[in-house]
Amino acid sequence: MTRVMKTFLERMTATKVIVFGYLSIILCGTLLLSLPVSTKAHLWTPFPDALFTATSATCVTGLIVFDTASYWSSFGQAVILALIQVGGLGFITMAIMVAVFSGRRIGLKSRFLMQESIAAPQMAGIVRLTRFVFTVTLVVEAIGAVLLAFRFIPLFGIGKGIWYSIFHAISAFCNAGFDLMGTYSGQFSSLTAFTSDALVNLVIMALIIIGGLGFFVWENLWLYRRDKKHFSLQTKIVLLTTSVLVVLPAILLLVFQHGAMQKNLAGTTQALSALFQSVTTRTAGFNSVGLDGLQPNSQLLMILLMLIGGSPGSTAGGMKTTTVVVLLLCLRASLRREKELECFGRRIDDQVLRSAVTITVSYLALTVAGTMALCHLDGVPMMAAIFETSSAVATVGLTMGLTPTLSLASHMILVFLMFFGRVGCLTLLYAITENQLRSLSRMPLEKIAIG
Repeated sequence: MTRVMKTFLERMTATKVIVFGYLSIILCGTLLLSLPVSTKAHLWTPFPDALFTATSATCVTGLIVFDTASYWSSFGQAVILALIQVGGLGFITMAIMVAVFSGRRIGLKSRFLMQESIAAPQMAGIVRLTRFVFTVTLVVEAIGAVLLAFRFIPLFGIGKGIWYSIFHAISAFCNAGFDLMGTYSGQFSSLTAFTSDALVNLVIMALIIIGGLGFFVWENLWLYRRDKKHFSLQTKIVLLTTSVLVVLPAILLLVFQHGAMQKNLAGTTQALSALFQSVTTRTAGFNSVGLDGLQPNSQLLMILLMLIGGSPGSTAGGMKTTTVVVLLLCLRASLRREKELECFGRRIDDQVLRSAVTITVSYLALTVAGTMALCHLDGVPMMAAIFETSSAVATVGLTMGLTPTLSLASHMILVFLMFFGRVGCLTLLYAITENQLRSLSRMPLEKIAIG
């Protein structure tokens, strides 16, 4: 059986291995979460509900049908946390790290899989990059857990406080959005009990941002920390775009909410809440204030931020910041009648533009289709449906409170959207189409009118 499985995996392409790997992890998580030991009531969890939770955790989304703290036992919470960690770093990264620590030789196919998994620009040095990613992850999560412990241990005691600190540090770094505050501040309350707590807000925001920058950007920042002029084009784009998408939406949220993210909050708390939602909306799914009081323009802004997401090769989802930048560069080039895309003194390959267009169209098409399906199946308002759908396909996890009330069919739609968002548009499409024969002939050229 082992030999058959090994032969089967060797014949699979890289993209199919990635898809098959995520499916296998989700299935294992589903089976574990279905067991009575995973719930506080020691009851069997229905397979569809366990599947939804396992998919949300593995795809680091954060949408839930049951409150994590009040429904799942310590074992169930540990399973969810393990799925978040594996899903955040990618199962290929975890598998290669196990091989490295066990002294096994890393073959060419494994290196190529790692390159595809984390969107590395080249295969050279991929094992070293894997070690670096694993080390940074452990260090950052540990620092985050220690800082959160200063708040959670006095609140929950030593044992529970340490567990809460570790859980939320990993959940934030992996941009998952799962929380354990249901038994403290009410079910599905996220971090609303810490609206004015600067320590919790700032630590969670820092973890989210670091996790959303991307593995390749981490390494580039570290290697050229003393010589910033040698930063790669991707690093420059990611840092600039991330900065803009943190500050600008926070200002807009304050304006759209008429200077108050929530009533009876002090001015500094309002600013902190706006900044927190600006950071978490693109990637993580935590919320420090209730979302039921959002104005329609604030909801639309958050939908756009969710679809943009984080950066390539990171723990975040969405279309990615570089995708949006490439489209904007294309717009600029068209307006200037330039033939090539340029940024920071570098040209961008046409294939990158085609990939950006493919990703954008796929995400928008799935968001629209998912929205229409939820409206048809459950009769929910369009804005609530598109908010939930965007949150799922971008693996964010923010919700208007809709997910627990949806039907089984709608839950399965969200499961597919979360899986699509985590595995990646191009990976999933290539896994489906790459075995098809490609014609070597070229069709006659003819122009059509556009616009």
